[in-house]
Amino acid sequence: MRSKILTVSAAVLALGMTAACGGGGSGSGDAASATGPIKVWLSNNPEEIAWGKAMVKEWNAAHADQKVTAQEIPAGKTSEEVIGAAITAGNAPCLVFNTSPAAVPQFEKQGGLVALDGFSGAADYIKARSGDSADQYTSPDGKFYQMPWKQNPVMIFYNKDLFKKAGLDPNKPALSTYDEFFAASKKIVDSGAADAAIAPAPSSEFFQSWFDFYPLYAAESGGKQTIEDGKATFDDAAGQDVWNFWAQMYKDGYAPQEKYDGDSFADKKSAMAVVGPWAISVYKGKVNWGVVPVPTKTGMPAGEVHTFTDAKNIGLYSACANQKTAWDVLKFATSEDQDGKLLETTGQMPIRTDLATTYADYFKANPDYATFADQASRTVEVPNVPNSVEIWQEIRDNYSSSVIFGKTPVQDALSNAASKADELAGQS
Repeated sequence: MRSKILTVSAAVLALGMTAACGGGGSGSGDAASATGPIKVWLSNNPEEIAWGKAMVKEWNAAHADQKVTAQEIPAGKTSEEVIGAAITAGNAPCLVFNTSPAAVPQFEKQGGLVALDGFSGAADYIKARSGDSADQYTSPDGKFYQMPWKQNPVMIFYNKDLFKKAGLDPNKPALSTYDEFFAASKKIVDSGAADAAIAPAPSSEFFQSWFDFYPLYAAESGGKQTIEDGKATFDDAAGQDVWNFWAQMYKDGYAPQEKYDGDSFADKKSAMAVVGPWAISVYKGKVNWGVVPVPTKTGMPAGEVHTFTDAKNIGLYSACANQKTAWDVLKFATSEDQDGKLLETTGQMPIRTDLATTYADYFKANPDYATFADQASRTVEVPNVPNSVEIWQEIRDNYSSSVIFGKTPVQDALSNAASKADELAGQS
């Protein structure tokens, strides 16, 4: 969830320099066939903890000789820093139910992750559960070092009351094209309905591009990742259009250049926000909201718009002594039954091909989530490439200079970011 983003810090990158290199572990040897007790780490948000504890209780009731002990990820500056340190120390848990796809290349480089393909039927299981989207989670060697688990496809939340105040249709707002988005933003700001039309964080952390640039690039490009076949894609017409769109939003004062200390959407300082389904429960009773897909330059049907996944996955870590049990628990935790319980408990979307039909009763009873379930079938993940975090930092630094603060021409900054991305993606 965006409100629970756990980042990869410079400390993790430094750990990778001293940790074992040469790729992740494999599902072979004594550990791969061993069964017995295992430890797992859960995310630190209450809904996922509740789901995790219930899942573990069910497993333990049926597997007395393979007991699972679960705890929250230990406290630290970031969970990825904690995981990276555990990999280096050789005491990582067997499973982490909050492995960021952006961190996988680094953890793999540290030798900390097990290739799931080594377990019988694993690749087929992953592909059957997640369909074509599973391809986005393979590493450059073609193997799965992460289980695609759950996603929070981001869309545009808008405040119906503020839209009405600005003279905009609160039920069918025109927001599908860039020109429509500009026009709505102008009315919101000029009318005084809100200080800003939308307020993505203007700060420099690498992951912030996942909530302004990347969703719109996924949409405008028809579903491209920023790196494909080892080369940057985003220095193209779609990338230029997206950067110019946001540059205009900042130039015209529709998006603030200063970070707001709080939640600008909840505080009604901005009329729109880029969020995932986690926001439904967060804003319930606080904002009279509506939701639409992210805009594209000339508009397209909602059923064709792609966006960013904001996914969290499950990693099986090489320090695990009883890897066969870990793999069996991983399958149990991603079964149709457990995925349904995850959905019901957290509102987050399991990465399944049959999501809307398998859980039709849930979405009928919870129609607010149905739009996100449909969007979940058209999502784009961060590329699984070497130096993933450094690439995203280069993108962010150039984007900030050019788009947010107008210090560098868009085309110059975009080309520089793409050139740096090519260089970094080509390194081991």
